[in-house]
Amino acid sequence: MLRPTLVGRQGGFHLTRVAAYIDGFNLYHGLRSKHGHKYLWLDLELLVTKLLKPHQELAVVRYFTASVRNDAPALARQSSYLGALAAHAPRLDIRLGRFQEKSLRCHQCGTAWRTYEEKETDVSIAVALVEDAATDLFDVALLVSADSDLCPAIRAVRRINPQKRVVTAFPPSRRSDELRRVADAAFTIGDANIRSSLLPDSVRGPSGRVFTRPPSWR
Repeated sequence: MLRPTLVGRQGGFHLTRVAAYIDGFNLYHGLRSKHGHKYLWLDLELLVTKLLKPHQELAVVRYFTASVRNDAPALARQSSYLGALAAHAPRLDIRLGRFQEKSLRCHQCGTAWRTYEEKETDVSIAVALVEDAATDLFDVALLVSADSDLCPAIRAVRRINPQKRVVTAFPPSRRSDELRRVADAAFTIGDANIRSSLLPDSVRGPSGRVFTRPPSWR
């Protein structure tokens, strides 16, 4: 859990500002690996809020992912989820990367095929983390990922302001010893917090459109 740091003043007591940075694909694959599809309809803002201590307040949740390519049903599920998140979570900032097409070939049989590789997510998280530290958006950054490529960004935050803290929250079935060493603290998100942080099955957006939990995610 996040250890409180007493800064700022509001309503007669001190609050610590927490900004969360969620690696969407790292979280998605961790959830699928341990739980299958049943917890993919996850309320990210609520989940992060459950990880806060009493003297901490949530400044923003930044969610980094990329639009699915070459799979219409998966894209429809993802679109419903992103729409529900945008409508339900006022402090959620969704930042989309991209998939890049790659050509692969088997060296033994010569068979060639195309695949897609998710790009830019780790770079986007790193840039946001460093930029928010420089502009004093947070006192504690909560990094939901097990991607050790983010270690340089944590070190950069410390160079900018040694008083800033970075806590790593590992998704289910994911961990990184390197991130654990570099971060100020690290823990694995518990199943109980995940189970109790699902979005409503149907979420109505500002325009009246209803975003519904996909049947395969139940």
